[in-house]
Amino acid sequence: MALSTASNFAKPDDAFRAIVEAHRGLSDEQSADLDAALVLVLANHIGDLDVLNEAIALAKRRMLDASQQQQQQQQ
Repeated sequence: MALSTASNFAKPDDAFRAIVEAHRGLSDEQSADLDAALVLVLANHIGDLDVLNEAIALAKRRMLDASQQQQQQQQ
């Protein structure tokens, strides 16, 4: 199974909103714990180590790219 990067949600904004709302009222520590728990639940749902590794690599690349863009904008 290959990593799907296209939106699989009929209403992607609703999915984003659900994640944001799940964090409402939580402390930073609770929010981080929720994110970690959600990642583990979804990783288990995927159930494919190759897909999980691909998703991790993609997320890290996106995070690093965003960080580099932010640094360039500050210069």
